[in-house]
Amino acid sequence: MDQLAARIASDIPAGSYVNLGIGRPTQISDHLSPESAVTLHTENGMLGMGPQARGDDVDLDLTNAGKVPVTELPGASYFHHADSFAMMRGGHLDVCVMGAFQVSFDGDLANWSTGAPDAIPAVGGAMDLAIGAKQVFVMMTLFARNGDAKLVPSCSYPLTGVGCVNRVYAPEAIIELGSGGAQIVETFGEEPAALLARIHSAD
Repeated sequence: MDQLAARIASDIPAGSYVNLGIGRPTQISDHLSPESAVTLHTENGMLGMGPQARGDDVDLDLTNAGKVPVTELPGASYFHHADSFAMMRGGHLDVCVMGAFQVSFDGDLANWSTGAPDAIPAVGGAMDLAIGAKQVFVMMTLFARNGDAKLVPSCSYPLTGVGCVNRVYAPEAIIELGSGGAQIVETFGEEPAALLARIHSAD
């Protein structure tokens, strides 16, 4: 997934304001070059987040939304949680990158609950990001551990947002989504036709 994080970092337009969801998307911060002039936002109230903190750089009072220690870049600022959500809801973020349980061919997103009776809902700010960011990228595998497809014609899990995902980045492929359905941009080690057949057979 580290290589995938690097690829996503390279695809984020220079000068963008970006939110990275908890989990794997946070790895992207380690691959953003200063030349890209990308400004990272965290929903717990920080603008100008740097790469993950390690060793002597760790300050336990300075974390991202996933409670991972991070660094700050020159010019970083801090603000109330409510102001952070106003940024998310107000269309001030160019890109957000999140994980997902399922994504539909039309770009519907399900990433806060599997709907199982014992599942702990974890929506956080995902709904706000899904409808507020100008572009939504999803970083996930295309298949669950049991072999089920995670890219599906229609989500069976509770939705986070409708028609909000622009692109899926997975170890298997990069896929564009929208009203025209799913279109493979690039595959990694597998022919597009074979990958599509696997996705449809695993529905």
